[in-house]
Amino acid sequence: MSENPEIVMQAKHIVKQFPASHGRTLTACNDINLTMYKGRTLGIVGESGCGKSTFVRMVISLDQPTSGEILYHGKNITGLSKKETWENRQNLQMVFQDPLASFNPKMKIGDILTEPLMNYKKIKRSERNAKARELLRMVELPEDFVDRYPHNMSGGQRQRISIARALSLEPEILVCDEATSALDVSVQESVIELLVRLQKEKNICMIFICHDLALIRSFAHQIAVMYLGHIVETIPGEDVSSHAVHPYTKALVGAQFSVHMDPTKKIESIESEAPSPLDVPVGCPFQNRCEHCTEKCKKEMPKLKEIAPGHEVACFYVESMQNQAEGGR
Repeated sequence: MSENPEIVMQAKHIVKQFPASHGRTLTACNDINLTMYKGRTLGIVGESGCGKSTFVRMVISLDQPTSGEILYHGKNITGLSKKETWENRQNLQMVFQDPLASFNPKMKIGDILTEPLMNYKKIKRSERNAKARELLRMVELPEDFVDRYPHNMSGGQRQRISIARALSLEPEILVCDEATSALDVSVQESVIELLVRLQKEKNICMIFICHDLALIRSFAHQIAVMYLGHIVETIPGEDVSSHAVHPYTKALVGAQFSVHMDPTKKIESIESEAPSPLDVPVGCPFQNRCEHCTEKCKKEMPKLKEIAPGHEVACFYVESMQNQAEGGR
């Protein structure tokens, strides 16, 4: 892996708001700043409703941000025309949580796989069968699946078809939105191994949305932790278990279960529930669930600050602990 990987995409100050009842506004994403690199995986993790899926819908131009920029190779793609958006979409493909819902049940697998290539006029009709078989081999499925229908396949097989279809256009960025959450654990592992292999072979950037920190830290190069529309910590995937410092990230780490864990270790839960996205408190969004909350946390919003290479955190408590440690030297 290159020490200075190429930047493929940057999200700068992305805000997404939706109108709600009684004149209220729901802010799904609030000042999101993230960088995606060629050949690397950015994991975005958080509880349901934190805004991670809303963010990736803006990345692939299914939704437009209320404000901010999404730069693809330096070009802002949030203001493209319909034709430009369609042309650009072949560079950014998505794997959805439920592949069956994204397939036409009346189409055979061979047609499903090659439909994007036909839409962009990248192959001739006479080449469809051979290309479909090539794509099936790529995701380690039998070639005779070309004549099957989606309902004749298992969940893991359908997700492999979904991955093959997304990669058929040779995109630079592959977005996986909870792509393994509906699969059995053993199948999850094999699908992740497939994605990691394909990423290395094709040197693509991958954005992986997940609520399972234990899963995502096993293969993501960088992890962004979201809470109520905010990025509260970004950290290298390999450092999550040992170096996470934000109280929310540490709570997620403490709530992990593994068959390999120390049997004497207690699985911790996060006290109370997250407030409604329509009623996010002033100041730190995590304040009502944090044991380190102070008056400052209730009045001011902490900003992301770098505390180590590739490691940023938005937390006044962490900031004060770091200042004390530096003052004691």
